[in-house]
Amino acid sequence: MRLSSSLKLRHLEVFVEVARKMSVTQAAEALGMTQPAVTRALRELEAVCGKPLVEKHGRGIRLSSYGELFRDHAGRSLALARDGVALLQGLGEAEGPQVAIGALPTVAADLVPDTLAQLRAGSAPGRFMVMSGGNHYLIDQLRRGSLDVVVGRLPAPETMAGVEFDPLYRERVAVVVAKSHPLAGVAHLPPGVFDDYPVLMPSEGSIIRPFVERMFLEQGLALPRFPVETVSPSFGRRFVLVHQAVWVISQGVVRPDLEAGTMTVLPVNTDSTLGPVGLCTRREHQLSPAAQRFCAALRSHCAALGFT
Repeated sequence: MRLSSSLKLRHLEVFVEVARKMSVTQAAEALGMTQPAVTRALRELEAVCGKPLVEKHGRGIRLSSYGELFRDHAGRSLALARDGVALLQGLGEAEGPQVAIGALPTVAADLVPDTLAQLRAGSAPGRFMVMSGGNHYLIDQLRRGSLDVVVGRLPAPETMAGVEFDPLYRERVAVVVAKSHPLAGVAHLPPGVFDDYPVLMPSEGSIIRPFVERMFLEQGLALPRFPVETVSPSFGRRFVLVHQAVWVISQGVVRPDLEAGTMTVLPVNTDSTLGPVGLCTRREHQLSPAAQRFCAALRSHCAALGFT
């Protein structure tokens, strides 16, 4: 059987979307197809592979063991095809193809916007799209080819299949309050401090949550009993500045607030929360010249700020 005559790009698009949604109905809606058309494409792909890729699971479906093996290959193949099309489409445009950047909250507050502003002021500004969100979502978008690069903390090892990480600097978690907070300027935290004020904590599943929990244990501090869990910078900033909350968050998220003097750091040793921040890219993916310029500019910007 000739693969070129039996395997279509549509087959990979359908399989990758079904694998992402774990639902034929939701995949059909996302692709603008009917459910029978999605089911037919899956059956055709299974016929090409000679193995069942999905199986029933309760009232829904899940990937078979063969589907799990095939998922990463299908995603990378689809992403590479999209890369090639985007590159060719951009060759005729003076400004080049658009660069899609995923920015985790730790770099979305200042590093990524400041770097783009520098590029904008240069002779070859380029076309950029910036998407913010959680690590799992952005890495999934990177793997699917919707993003060219993701900037943020080193993801968990189990999410790094097909992804390369280029470190830029190391960053810690900070425990901060508003400058007007009763705790601002104290030399030592009083007992029960995390029960006396509202506390914002990183959400379960976020990259820094395990670091934060370990920090509390190492410092002999009890975890807050009723924290508000969030990694939203806008929500956290409002809650801290208006409602006397204590915020446990990556220092990069609040770096502009600390520099402006609207927030201050509480005396908590967060050395154990240090972790690498860097650039995530897909293996086998050649960055466009504009994407390479962005990565180089970001490295230079971090170096100029003295980040190590």
